[in-house]
Amino acid sequence: MPKITEEVYYIPGQDEFMPDAHTYVLGKPSSQDLSLVDPGLTGKGSYKIQSVREAGFELSDIKRIIMTHTHLDHIGCLSEILREIPWAELWVHRLEADPLEQGDERAVYGMDMFREYCQEQIGLQPGAFKFQVNRKLDGGETLDLGKTDWEVIHIPGHSMGSIGLYHRPTKVLIPGDVVYADYAIGRFDLYGAEGPELKKSLMRLAELEVDILLPGHNQIVKKLPKGYILKTAEQWESYLG
Repeated sequence: MPKITEEVYYIPGQDEFMPDAHTYVLGKPSSQDLSLVDPGLTGKGSYKIQSVREAGFELSDIKRIIMTHTHLDHIGCLSEILREIPWAELWVHRLEADPLEQGDERAVYGMDMFREYCQEQIGLQPGAFKFQVNRKLDGGETLDLGKTDWEVIHIPGHSMGSIGLYHRPTKVLIPGDVVYADYAIGRFDLYGAEGPELKKSLMRLAELEVDILLPGHNQIVKKLPKGYILKTAEQWESYLG
């Protein structure tokens, strides 16, 4: 599990027939107060847990799981991981936390066709993604995660409850699937997504000083070029409305 900074570790997603989200471990190891960001795809729980163990972390140090959003490739193995660390709290933006608690899975699958495929071909059961959320985020909070401060930024558009996590001292941004490397952005044709909102979110992120971009998929970027997020937003502007 590569170390990005003293406060951030990285478990690469294992893409197979579907993409698996990267998982990030936040917090100073000495704090014994670590956070997992985005567990990943269904079936990847044992890989993510084993990666944590192989890095020398104690599972008992993981106190919470934070979701950048609740699409299947990010939340699919949450149940698997909670079986290993049942004490971990679940923190989700309010707009996707409420549906999770109600068993409304539209924000997990994104579209009915995909839900039907996953239930018929993969064997996922209706109601598999009903969870109690311990903390509902709104955006604007500063979270103390393992003796490091992370700002929560509500960045809807890819999903209604997407959040970014920003560590200002090291200029690290975890944007979920809102923006990637290679001037790519997240889809905006799924349930709860909206192009104009995604445009606003990209412009909000463009105001930040970002040196390290840690997206939900594909490559991570160190030494991000100045103005990269703004340039990405401008390239997609005509498609976002």
